[in-house]
Amino acid sequence: MTDASIARAPRRPLVGRIALYAVLIAGALIMLFPFVWTVVTSITPGASLTTTPKLIPDNPSLSPYLNLFSNVPFAQVIVNSLIIAVISTVLQLITSAMAAYVFARMPFRGRGAIFILYLATMMIPFQVLIVPLFAEMKTLGLINTYAGAILPTIASAFGVFLLRQAMSTVPYDLDQAATLDGAGHFRIFFQIMLPLVRPALATLTVFAFLGTWNSFLWPLIILRDPLMQTLPVALSSLQGQYATQWDVLMAGSVISIIPMFALYVFAQKYIVQGVAGTGLK
Repeated sequence: MTDASIARAPRRPLVGRIALYAVLIAGALIMLFPFVWTVVTSITPGASLTTTPKLIPDNPSLSPYLNLFSNVPFAQVIVNSLIIAVISTVLQLITSAMAAYVFARMPFRGRGAIFILYLATMMIPFQVLIVPLFAEMKTLGLINTYAGAILPTIASAFGVFLLRQAMSTVPYDLDQAATLDGAGHFRIFFQIMLPLVRPALATLTVFAFLGTWNSFLWPLIILRDPLMQTLPVALSSLQGQYATQWDVLMAGSVISIIPMFALYVFAQKYIVQGVAGTGLK
């Protein structure tokens, strides 16, 4: 495109651009307000959510954070959540990537029907599976263990679908060229396919980590010992029936947000590419 054609291209009217920026800024402020309120409440001792929200704290202090770690074994709770979330995410990536490779690159009879049947499991509510899962974990002796909290989460139909779609965009010529060079499926999978679908892997990493990190119902049922609790369960225990220390509860919420925020900032470039569905640059 020449400079002359760029000059002749219609430009958005100034009023329209101002209106667009105003809408975007207003939307951003609305989305940021709950987070700012959470942080301000967490450094305001004795704060309450029933009063008018304040964006400037009165007598800010870190005492709510100190009370959080003194009243609850919160350091152990954070360790528990990290162990469960990290291991579950890694196992989801492994199982989803291998299954996606089989569905995308290894033709066999009934592949489409099996894939559709597997995707149909996404429509089954997790609440329906709680009782049989709990009975299974009890039979295996995994109640109140990390393994019991992790095993039901290591397979993801969504992860298989996401990675299968990404792998389907990779040209088959690469497989054929690698096969002519003597490469087998494992070499093609690890040296060709995985590097080319890194955006989709990063996207699945974020979704899998957030899903496990924020999981409440299954850890509540399977982990009975307070020293084995995860962050969502521990935060719910801070809310009393008659009174709640909102400053302490918000301090715990801020701590629970930090790993998710850091992970998203680190992988945001790949997330955009992964959502766009590109397997190749």
